[in-house]
Amino acid sequence: MNLSGNTILITGGGSGIGLAFAERFIKGGNQVIVCGRRENVLQQAKEKFPGIITRVCDLTIESERAALFDWVTANYPEVNVLVNNAGIQQRFNVLKADAKDNWSYFNQEITANIEAPIHLSMLFAPFFAKKEKAAILNVTSGLAFTPLAIAPIYSATKAALHSFTMSLRHQLSDTSVEVIEVAPPAVNTDLGGTGLHTAQGEPLDAFADGIFKGLEEGKKEIGYGTSVSRLRMSRDEINEYAEKMYNAMKDSIK
Repeated sequence: MNLSGNTILITGGGSGIGLAFAERFIKGGNQVIVCGRRENVLQQAKEKFPGIITRVCDLTIESERAALFDWVTANYPEVNVLVNNAGIQQRFNVLKADAKDNWSYFNQEITANIEAPIHLSMLFAPFFAKKEKAAILNVTSGLAFTPLAIAPIYSATKAALHSFTMSLRHQLSDTSVEVIEVAPPAVNTDLGGTGLHTAQGEPLDAFADGIFKGLEEGKKEIGYGTSVSRLRMSRDEINEYAEKMYNAMKDSIK
């Protein structure tokens, strides 16, 4: 992927991994558009990086995803990179979850993590395929390969996005569109709740620098830290790793 001279849309780009990517793309000479649900967070991002373009958007709503595509392509027709980064992580015990009266709470994780990136990819792919160079980056997770049992929906949606990304890469292989998967380990952001990844998460800047090194090298699947080995684990190794993680963290959802 060419890391300069692009116009890039990053979902969930107001904070965390999305903003760290935005910072590096801006420094590389790209025009960057970020969208997110919280206007105050986007304003803070703009104050930090005045050149950034922001758009308030709730990607769990189908009409807002379509409106985002229409707005971006109409106002920034040179857009040629989509980074599907926005996501939600919820940790819960299925024996205590109120799936009858509170399904909307759990369903938003499915909508944000898998429906939204698939929809956006399918909206932008035909538009990008007409360009000389373009790319779609899907941010999955190391948990797509070794599920975290206390975050079952998150793990499942990221596994689904990994599968979709593979299919998308094959379907677009004869076009100008590169399809890249970024699979983070736990990173020190507020994903899932403030402070959850502070102790065990990788430092955000070091992680982002590692991912950009992979982009520079032209890798199509990019991990960092513990997620590198998890991308290539055998089924037995996956089972062992998932059990170890669950036993270490199961008390947190009792």
